[in-house]
Amino acid sequence: MGPNHVLAGIDVLTHGGGVDACNAAGRRLGLITNPTGVTKSLDATLDVLHRDGRFRLVAAFGPEHGIRGEAQDGMHVGAFRDESTGLLVYSLYGATRRPSAEALAGVDALVFDIQEVGVRFYTYISTMLLSMRACAETGKEFIVLDRPNPISGTVVEGGILDERFASFVGACPVPVRHGLTVGELAVWANEMLGIGCELTVCKMQGWTRSMWADQTGLPWVMPSPNLPSLDTATVYPGTCFVEGTNVSEGRGTTRPFELIGAPWIDGRVLIDCLNGLGLAGCRFRSVFFVPSSSKYAGETCAGVQVHVLDRAVFKPVRTGVHVLAAIRELYPDHFQWIGSTEQASAGRLHMDLLAGTDELRRTLDLGGDIDGLLSKWDADAARFGTERERFLLY
Repeated sequence: MGPNHVLAGIDVLTHGGGVDACNAAGRRLGLITNPTGVTKSLDATLDVLHRDGRFRLVAAFGPEHGIRGEAQDGMHVGAFRDESTGLLVYSLYGATRRPSAEALAGVDALVFDIQEVGVRFYTYISTMLLSMRACAETGKEFIVLDRPNPISGTVVEGGILDERFASFVGACPVPVRHGLTVGELAVWANEMLGIGCELTVCKMQGWTRSMWADQTGLPWVMPSPNLPSLDTATVYPGTCFVEGTNVSEGRGTTRPFELIGAPWIDGRVLIDCLNGLGLAGCRFRSVFFVPSSSKYAGETCAGVQVHVLDRAVFKPVRTGVHVLAAIRELYPDHFQWIGSTEQASAGRLHMDLLAGTDELRRTLDLGGDIDGLLSKWDADAARFGTERERFLLY
């Protein structure tokens, strides 16, 4: 198969000879999925496995945003019965974030089919790792239906998580942009984190590491409500850092993570500063926007839109750090880190959890050497790039 003829794990499982390879036929299956779990023809994995007589789908599990995408960011979801299939759906983003022993008692294997976005702080990674641990403890097999890394599998960027800052938005010591498919990440974690579950990856067919999502021929389904497009996913590894501040990251607009601003920013001043840095592969444009929700809902914000002109050389993490640094320096009387007093005293502000360290926040607050920090992160990423090689499936 060549470009534009990629089969994701679900298509391999059902039509590409994967049933025997994954030993899934006739077994009682639980499925962790969301709206991104679809076949090439856009049929939901949940519905496909439920209809296919070769499989015995007995339960479903929903991550953040829900199994059908019914919940916004941070909204807890309870257990319910899916109207289409009648299956009991257990929430993995409510009272518990991992499958319980009771929920797993009736299954032989737990199947994972979710489109990840190639970034450490995406919570679906945490859901997968916690579910793998639950399977290891209960003797259940874990099957990953693999999917492409939408921002390619060739680039590794950003610092490695310091485990003192591990959280649900940073569950494993990998760089911000890890360059792995979700299946490869599962293989890496199973060994390197000592999870030790019985793991099977239903590999894709036709995917090569240099492919971006728009080169696979697979349809784009929003991985979450605020990642509407590949353009968003391209900048997300860096501009998501803005979440940890009182600056709007564009939630409540049609261009989240591409639009950055606040009522107290002068976009013309900010673009002069950022474009003057000559950051590779991108250009900044002055904008106004009014978020319909989240920070500054209903208020006019000024700021910038990040336009990626050459994604092959664009470095989202480096760019995101420089955006923060510029706003921090230009507006010291307005700029703030978000978090409670208790979080601050514990040294675990949301910014620190996203960055996987407090080094970034402390460097910016002290007016320190940003390029030195980024060079350190580059070295960390290079070491991980070498370490990951034996876990690559493609």
